[in-house]
Amino acid sequence: MRYQGLHDLLASSNCTRQYFLSLPVAVQVALHEQDAYIHTAAQLRARAEAIEQYNNAVRISRLLW
Repeated sequence: MRYQGLHDLLASSNCTRQYFLSLPVAVQVALHEQDAYIHTAAQLRARAEAIEQYNNAVRISRLLW
């Protein structure tokens, strides 16, 4: 099902809300910043994974410097 944004998605789906709340706070904040671009649970999971991969890459690069 397609929703207007992340806020509507989380308000309408308990399962999706539980997944969202299991994410690190930094990822939750980043996802809220992308509210208008997240319309499905699949989009939420894909964006969360991309954010986590980016954050891990940044952490690794900082260790190398």
